[in-house]
Amino acid sequence: MSSQTAILRSNRNFRLLFFGQTVSQLGDWFNSVAVFALLLDLTGSATAVAWMMIVQFLPMAVVGPIAGVIVDRVDRRRLMIATDLLRGILVLGLLLVRTREQVWIAYVVMTLTVTGSAFFEPARTATIPNVTSKDELMPANALSSATWAAMLAVGASVGGLVTAVAGRQIAFVINGASFFVSAWFISRTTYDSTPAPKPPLKGWYALTGIPDLLDGVGYVRRSAHVSAIMFVKAGWGLAGGVLLLLTVFGQRIFPVGGSTAAGIGVLYGARGIGAGLGPIALRWILGQTPTTMRRAIGPAYFIVGAFYLALAAAQTLPTAALCVLLAHFGGSILWVFSTVLLQMEVPDEYRGRVFAAELALVTLTSSVSSYATGYALDGLGASPRALAFWLGAAFAVPGVLWLVMNARWKAAVHLEAPSQTHSGEEEMLEGRIG
Repeated sequence: MSSQTAILRSNRNFRLLFFGQTVSQLGDWFNSVAVFALLLDLTGSATAVAWMMIVQFLPMAVVGPIAGVIVDRVDRRRLMIATDLLRGILVLGLLLVRTREQVWIAYVVMTLTVTGSAFFEPARTATIPNVTSKDELMPANALSSATWAAMLAVGASVGGLVTAVAGRQIAFVINGASFFVSAWFISRTTYDSTPAPKPPLKGWYALTGIPDLLDGVGYVRRSAHVSAIMFVKAGWGLAGGVLLLLTVFGQRIFPVGGSTAAGIGVLYGARGIGAGLGPIALRWILGQTPTTMRRAIGPAYFIVGAFYLALAAAQTLPTAALCVLLAHFGGSILWVFSTVLLQMEVPDEYRGRVFAAELALVTLTSSVSSYATGYALDGLGASPRALAFWLGAAFAVPGVLWLVMNARWKAAVHLEAPSQTHSGEEEMLEGRIG
């Protein structure tokens, strides 16, 4: 952890971004547990929660392409501040939801809030290489992931307790306030956030953003390794219904003292602990070279799958929580390592579009998986344990695909550079592949 704490001490701009992220994500997880508990209590339907998960995913897939164009065109710092302020106002609309007939308000509020996130998240991810050195990239992303995970663990666990004891309204107010605090931290950063120079927009066609979008598509098509890394998180999203299962396991199988929110909070808290441990532990064991990060992605899929298979057979809440913790240990490796590889590879002028497209892919696949899981639970009467088994097994598919692609890249290196002997040349080639 020394490199992670060092970057907080020495890098003021990253430190401010980090503090903003910490406060905002703590509020998000208070909010998520409260919203899921609200829907289950008012409707009693797993499908209602599945639709909320879709609402939290799908707007990013729909808005993502144009969001990426805007992130690469405007001042990213100002964009993050504006979206934080807007989201802070929007989430307070959840205070209006009191009855089953008013549940539609929650869907509208979350749709608009997540639409703001579709602009904020690519801007934040694209900004990290602008405020860190190359050597700081991995520690910065590992720390960001660990913080997200810690806020998940703390926010979900404490949020479940607060919701059970003090009511959902407190959680909604905390989340709204967290966005305003995040905006304040970001406003104190002083790095050069001027967008990369681009030709001015001329004519109605250029104003639609389509030329910039097509330019981004062309870059990805020319960079096969970039497109492959962009699909790593989408592979995780294909079995995204496991996140819906955590709420159902918390409600139906492992309630704590009869409380829906408390049971969900324990499992989501375990998810956060596992997500925080993964990238830090693997970086310490394997290092942070592109080669080791690529090699770790394939096995990480199998780690996730194996422990969701184990969740299907868990008989107690502590055992279930341990399975979730270890599954998301692997999931965090997928998330952080693919992010760092893209930040290393993608030029700043394309970074917003690439990360927006990546976010759109994972949210789209997660939406489909969440809906299918909810339909299987409520429409087909499938058991949560059976679905945990099959979704766990599904992670073998992207795992095998990644191992095949990684083997082809290694073969390509040997075929294209059999006579290279200088380590600098090998590292340069390695960077292009990774």
